Amino acid sequence: MCDLSTTYLGLQLRNPVVASPSPLCEDIANLERMEESGIGAIVLHSLFEEQIQRESKALDHFLAHGAESYSEALSYFPDLTDYNLGPEHYLDYVHQAKLAVKVPVIASLNGVSSGGWVDYAKKIEEAGADGLELNVYYVATDPDMTGQQVEEMYVNLVQHVTKAVSIPVAVKIAPFFSSLAHTATRLSDAGAKALVLFDRFYQPDLDIESLEVVPNLSLSTPNTLRLRLRWTAILYGHVDSDIAITGGVHSAEDVIKSMMAGAKVAMMTSALLKYGIGHVRAVLNDLSRWLDEHEYDSIELMQGSMSQRAVAEPAAFERANYLRVLSSYTQETAGQ
Repeated sequence: MCDLSTTYLGLQLRNPVVASPSPLCEDIANLERMEESGIGAIVLHSLFEEQIQRESKALDHFLAHGAESYSEALSYFPDLTDYNLGPEHYLDYVHQAKLAVKVPVIASLNGVSSGGWVDYAKKIEEAGADGLELNVYYVATDPDMTGQQVEEMYVNLVQHVTKAVSIPVAVKIAPFFSSLAHTATRLSDAGAKALVLFDRFYQPDLDIESLEVVPNLSLSTPNTLRLRLRWTAILYGHVDSDIAITGGVHSAEDVIKSMMAGAKVAMMTSALLKYGIGHVRAVLNDLSRWLDEHEYDSIELMQGSMSQRAVAEPAAFERANYLRVLSSYTQETAGQ
């Protein structure tokens, strides 16, 4: 029997399949079902900076400028007035979650400034969380704000939080930095024990009849995974932080690709929302079967085996392969 165990944030996980933040994580009974289905760890839904500040007007402004997060946003529009977990309730929920399940429980903070985050990071640690994920969700809409200033904001936030707590901290980032590899290295040096690739920014739609901006959120598909695989493979071995992939992980094949690219864990949200919590068990069964059939003794043996450092053609992850892709597409379609 192959060994599915992995480490993430210095935590020992029984397997690399992790539940990422979603409405499913708001119910203790769901957390227990996730554990029964075999999940390796759970990242709870986010405590938002706006909840800490309790400024509903600030929240409306935040959302209007595109600051919302992943599939957990399904229950958050148009504001958080109906969101049933305020800051103190969230801390209690972290404590209850730790009592309910034995798998690692990672709390989540979503925002852009360090003020309230540092205090609540400490409180989350006191509540018993095994780790903390910082979802640094920021859309730079000010033309006078430079890319360097955005990067400094991220780095300073990570430094402030990691210095304030002893539990390991992961940082969930978007892929839109002008030099992602450089930013990833700086975040790792700032104290991030893991980088979560990637956040998906909320993309509003336009209602041309009512002339209103309307929320629009689609679940991820396996195609979403490709960007994550590419950057995981590029960053593997260049940053000291663990790498987690989130977005597009739906099957055992997706988990295997994530591990081969260099990730320590593969996070699921959309697949659980679409297929149910029991989907975890099916994925793990398929994962074990594949490893046995291909004679892998452990997950660890495959981690990073198809990273940029390991493959025979490292240029496959860079611009050099671009022309080949375009050429192959032209050749395939020319005969149709």
